[in-house]
Amino acid sequence: MAGRMQGKVSFITGAGRGQGRAHAVLQAREGADIIAIDICEDIDSNPYPMASWDDLAETRRLVEQEGRRCVVGKADVRDRGQLAAALADGIAELGPLTNVMANAGILPLAMGDPQPMDFHDAVDVDLIGVLNTVAAAVPHLLAAGGGGSIVITGSTAALIPNTTSSTDPRVIMGPGGAGYSWSKQTLVGYTREMAQHLAPSGIRVNIVHPTNCNTHLMNAEGIYQVFRPDLEAEEVTKDDFRLASVAYHALPTPWLESEDVAELVLFLASDASKHMTGTSIPIDLGCMVKWPNGPGQ
Repeated sequence: MAGRMQGKVSFITGAGRGQGRAHAVLQAREGADIIAIDICEDIDSNPYPMASWDDLAETRRLVEQEGRRCVVGKADVRDRGQLAAALADGIAELGPLTNVMANAGILPLAMGDPQPMDFHDAVDVDLIGVLNTVAAAVPHLLAAGGGGSIVITGSTAALIPNTTSSTDPRVIMGPGGAGYSWSKQTLVGYTREMAQHLAPSGIRVNIVHPTNCNTHLMNAEGIYQVFRPDLEAEEVTKDDFRLASVAYHALPTPWLESEDVAELVLFLASDASKHMTGTSIPIDLGCMVKWPNGPGQ
């Protein structure tokens, strides 16, 4: 059914590529105009390059190719003022805000030289960045008066029980991985709290939990090594990782594509999910069915 986002305006963080771009393009295809922001610069502790201004411009081109309008802005989710300014610029051009995708995230895996501050770098983006995004957006949703939908990007890392197993990826990934996992776990409770407080205004808040997704984050050297600790870091290939990632899931599929996640987020953003709020939904290829007590348990 086409037009599931007709008349809506979506604010998407981390929109330069990956899942954020997939959300922007699919929602534009379904009728939404897009406010797309990204940091467009690197973060030192993050082992893979962040999206560039050219990446964000490509997202705009793809949205406009779908016949919709797109306002792009360079903004760091760690800075609430930058977010608020970029969002205000988009609303001034596109009209009242109806949807939010708090999607921006990093996984700072300094596998060779982990630093305690890697934990804080992850938390600043993956947790505080989401809180800043929602805080910047909610006044606009309330002012519009038509309810709205907020969708937060979580992770299967949020669903893995706390363990001390040496096979638990959080143990292997060091401070940055721990900060990533702790942030995603904390966002589950935050989603429930905000869903309750915003429900009287008709604003829905839900969180989705993707498993391995074929983006720059997944294809960083550190992730490959986490799944194939039996191999030297410089030797691990994507094919090596594929074998381990298939084994990680119940369904015989190594990873998601960004477009797979975008379909679920579209459902939560659209009126088709108008009776859903506070939900925490895995899109995990059966990972949590296969490993209900954590990897290897």
